[in-house]
Parts: sequence; C-alpha cells; structure tokens
Amino acid sequence: MPVHFYFKEKVRLENRRLLKSFIESLFQKESHSFSSLTYIFCSDDFLLNMNTEYLAHDYYTDIISFDLSESRVGPVTGEIYISIDRVKDNAERLRVSYQQELHRVIFHGALHLCGYKDKTKLQKREMRIKEDEYLKAYGL
Repeated sequence: MPVHFYFKEKVRLENRRLLKSFIESLFQKESHSFSSLTYIFCSDDFLLNMNTEYLAHDYYTDIISFDLSESRVGPVTGEIYISIDRVKDNAERLRVSYQQELHRVIFHGALHLCGYKDKTKLQKREMRIKEDEYLKAYGL
C-alpha cells in the first residue's frame, strides 16, 4: 500500500490496514490519486521545529502537510506530520475522544493534499464539513 505510518512518538492507532484503505478511498472520492503518502506522528517540539524551519511560523500546530509531487498534474506524493501532543490537547479542549480527533487530523492532512485549504472562514467551514463527512463514513 502506498500509505505509510511512521512513529517518532508512541501512538494508539487501531486498524491500520483499514485506515490505509480508507485514506485511499478518500482520495478516490475526491477525484485525486497518489503515489505515496507518509504520515509521521511526532511531538510538539519536533513539529514546532519543522514549522519554524520550513514555513517560518513560530507556533505550535497539530499538522503540517507537504505536497512533494514533481508536478501539479498526476498522482500526489505527500508527507503529513502530526503532533500527538496537539491532538491530545485538542481532544480535551473540544471534548471529543482522542481517536476521533486523531482521525480528524489524519483526514484533514489528506484533504489538504486533495486541494482543500483552510485559510479563510469559508475554506475552514468547507474543510470541517469534509472532515465530518469522512469521520462519519469511517464510523467515528
């Protein structure tokens, strides 16, 4: 499968094979394809360093997505970095389960690589609707 998970931090991620298949179907439903998609689960500090170094943002974030494709036409090659610390804190703050928030962020990264943005209010609302749609379809 072209979806890979790497763990710099300990993560409880159940049914990985099913999740990989679901991510592939998400891309199909969004009329996109990918050749390789890598999720890296890391700490706040690791992701803060990446955010500062590569994006010149000096703040914590829960996710950073990089489209590493050679061209804008054709399959996506991407890396998605997820801060487990942020996911835990956001789950508590939003009063949702850790698993639901983790999967929301996983799907959020895939949606970014399918072309969805979240800079404006309208884009954020559209992204949230899509996240909710995929969470429901996944059974969360």
